[in-house]
Amino acid sequence: MRRQSLVRSAVFTLVVPGTMAGLIPYSLTGWRRIGDLFGLPGIWVGGVVLILLGLPVLLAAIYKFASDGLGTPLPMAPTQTLVVTGPHRYVRNPMYLAVATVILGQALVLGQPVLLWYLVFFVLATSAFVYFYEQPALTRQFGDEYRRYCASVPAWVPRVMPYRP
Repeated sequence: MRRQSLVRSAVFTLVVPGTMAGLIPYSLTGWRRIGDLFGLPGIWVGGVVLILLGLPVLLAAIYKFASDGLGTPLPMAPTQTLVVTGPHRYVRNPMYLAVATVILGQALVLGQPVLLWYLVFFVLATSAFVYFYEQPALTRQFGDEYRRYCASVPAWVPRVMPYRP
């Protein structure tokens, strides 16, 4: 079961975050650097840091879905248990935050304002998805366990100390 979850999660990673943080930014920019964003020299270094921070958080969160939750982030193959380990100990939506961080990093590295507009769209779309679909679905699936988790772990701003159920 764990192996199947890992394989499905790997495919999910390539398709969904790969599209959101890779294919779409590439299609918008060709990954061409056009200069320093807002004319701020050296801001690209901050972009590299953001990308290097976002990618491991994304991969760790997806791995925890497979290894601890025995499922995937896909609604069609959800976890069997509520995942409150790894990056989820600090924030409820680490995958979305990680993808947004990578997109922002790319905007800074490439100096491409179009990626900032895409980031705004991505944040609004994922926020709506979380609010209208994901949270109600998780409440139905995990009930009081999810409600306690929501009461202790913020959705978007990471907490300093890790959550311990």
